This record gives sequence, C-alpha cells and structure tokens, in this order.
Amino acid sequence: MNDPIPSTDDDYDGAAFTPIYTAHVAVGGGGSAHGRATGRARSHDGALDLELRAPRELGGDATGANPEQLFAAALAASLHAVLSLLARRHSLDPAPITIGAAVAVGRDPAGGGFLLRTDVLVNWPGAARSTAAELLAEAAEACPYVKMSRAGAPATIRLAR
Repeated sequence: MNDPIPSTDDDYDGAAFTPIYTAHVAVGGGGSAHGRATGRARSHDGALDLELRAPRELGGDATGANPEQLFAAALAASLHAVLSLLARRHSLDPAPITIGAAVAVGRDPAGGGFLLRTDVLVNWPGAARSTAAELLAEAAEACPYVKMSRAGAPATIRLAR
C-alpha cells in the first residue's frame, strides 16, 4: 500500500522531524579531484546522473550544471508544487504559473567562507493579483526550500568510517 502524497492540509505537528522521503546523492571529484570543477553527481536510484562544472565566474568551464543551478531548480520546483496545489484547492488553474529562482554565491562578510542568496520571481498570468499574493504567501510558509533559505536547516556532517 502506498502512503498518500503529503499536502499542506495535513497536520505535521509533533515533537520530532519525521522524514517522508530522503534523497541520496553522491558526488565524486572527477579528473581534477574537485567535485565542483569536474565532478559527477549520481542519485542512488539513477534518476540523477550528471556532470558538475564550476561556472566561468568561479574559474570553471561552465560545461555542466553547478550546485547553485541545482539548488535554484529545487527551490523553484518545490515552491511551484506547493503553489499549484493551493491553486487547485481554490479552483484556479495552476498551468500558467512559472517560478524563476536565482541563487547567488558570494563571500560571507561576517568572517570568511561563502553564503548563498536566493531570489524568487513568480509569474501567474490570469490570476487576480491579490489572490495570487495571498496564495503565494501561504505557499512560501509551507515550502521546505523557502523555509530553509530563510532560516537555515539542521545539518549533520560527519566523516564516514
């Protein structure tokens, strides 16, 4: 028996995070032993299998996808899914909705390393602006990628044995 697809109406309150789905992706360093510059990303199920390349702005050859593009795609897809669900619940056509996401990487001014900045632009032709804005605000509260980009997400990073 398959579990039902989660919706924004479902009650997920509880004391602990409960995974619904976990993606597993491994990145290897390719010829230059640098995953971002010449790596390959593969999911455990084979659905994702692509070459990674750094963009020209970071010294790469830009002949493959980069992590910022992958995150922008994930952010836009997730928000699109939630907004489309809400549109259908309000008897609105989600087909014309398009979501553009920009993810910029830059130096962290607070002391080293890097930060990401995300910007999202939603286009919903034919929808009343007030209705679209209300549903977009609701979708942004429910979308896990928007939540993560606003507040961060817990991360466990450890060395394999």
